[in-house]
Amino acid sequence: MKVDVLLGLQWGDEGKGKIVDVLTPKYDIIARFQGGPNAGHTLEFEGIKHVLHTIPSGIFRDGVMNLVGNGVVIDPVIFQGELDKLEPFNIDYKSRLVISKKAHLILPSHRLLDAASEQAKGKNKIGSTLKGIGPTYMDKTGRNGLRVGDIFSPNFKAKYDALVEKHKSMLERYPEFKFDLSETEGTWMDAINRLRELTAVDSEQYINDAIKAGKKILAEGAQGTMLDIDFGTYPFVTSSNTVTAGTCTGLGVAPTRIGDVIGIFKAYCTRVGSGPFPTELEDEVGERIRKEGFEFGATTGRPRRCGWVDIPALKYAIMVNGASELSMMKADVLDNFETIRACTHYMIDGERYDYFPYDVTDMEVVPVYEDIEGWNCDTTKLTSFDEAPDALKSYVKYLEQKLEVPITVVSVGPDRTQTLENKH
Repeated sequence: MKVDVLLGLQWGDEGKGKIVDVLTPKYDIIARFQGGPNAGHTLEFEGIKHVLHTIPSGIFRDGVMNLVGNGVVIDPVIFQGELDKLEPFNIDYKSRLVISKKAHLILPSHRLLDAASEQAKGKNKIGSTLKGIGPTYMDKTGRNGLRVGDIFSPNFKAKYDALVEKHKSMLERYPEFKFDLSETEGTWMDAINRLRELTAVDSEQYINDAIKAGKKILAEGAQGTMLDIDFGTYPFVTSSNTVTAGTCTGLGVAPTRIGDVIGIFKAYCTRVGSGPFPTELEDEVGERIRKEGFEFGATTGRPRRCGWVDIPALKYAIMVNGASELSMMKADVLDNFETIRACTHYMIDGERYDYFPYDVTDMEVVPVYEDIEGWNCDTTKLTSFDEAPDALKSYVKYLEQKLEVPITVVSVGPDRTQTLENKH
């Protein structure tokens, strides 16, 4: 068996959680392979909205296992909050959820370091979610981090204290930043006790045994390709590899075990935080997309920057991920637009670019658009792509021709039922 991968092709917030939820009945295991509580995967069904940050999006389906892989970083307090929100729905998460012993822990002092560093940057801030993700990955690569397996060690508290002392000395570099660590440590330790009640596994062995046993596995990515630490719009990126290759290092899966790669993108484009965004619309059209799409971060609540779909960026993301099929999300947000625009290439210093070049932060990037007829009608009640208006079908076909990958799913609303399969 192969491990299929589902990930975002833009700057995150594409709607990955919904599609994972829709696809979960086809799989035996859903596995998160990177990121942490900076993710916000929104699922909606039976009139209820659920937002997950660390727990895989397959948790609501009976008979499916959910694995938090070694590439994920876990804030025990946020994780505990997610578990608490599952309890009213009688989700037997203890039997459906396992955690890698090699997943790293976010300490309260990691969050303080994140906040202090971002404050010190001033106007040059990255736009961090302030969840402590970056400092945790820094400790991981610096070989100082604490892992889930450590919480079962008799000397865990000593390891914790040593790392916190290191962090306190680092915080001394930010004399303007005031903090009181004692306010959060007790809650964090309580959450560690809750974490000890769950099943921790040697996840690379767990996942490879499942592959040998013929289990169907879907790897769930967080954030988006354009936020990848290597291939994103550096330095305005996250701290992990959000691309397909991250599945290998984040789960312990060999490259030869990767199967289908499902790329998720919005029918337009959004971004949260700082950094380049060539098709951003800082006008009434951008505001209209934000309002129609309710574009506010599921994790931070911050308004998302909005713009038209960016074909060069999508082609770039498809290339580095090896995407074999696509899901187009939030088509319904464009229901009331008579004309839709698509960026086909950029002009930079008089040169044409059909791909995303190195570091466009300080360049004047001029997007070149093509106008496409909008469908200008309500699509939220469609039950089949065959019933879709011709203009929507034409938009899908236009993007397929430009991207050279089939769009197999079109989403026309947040509910799992508002998902149209494009069978060609």
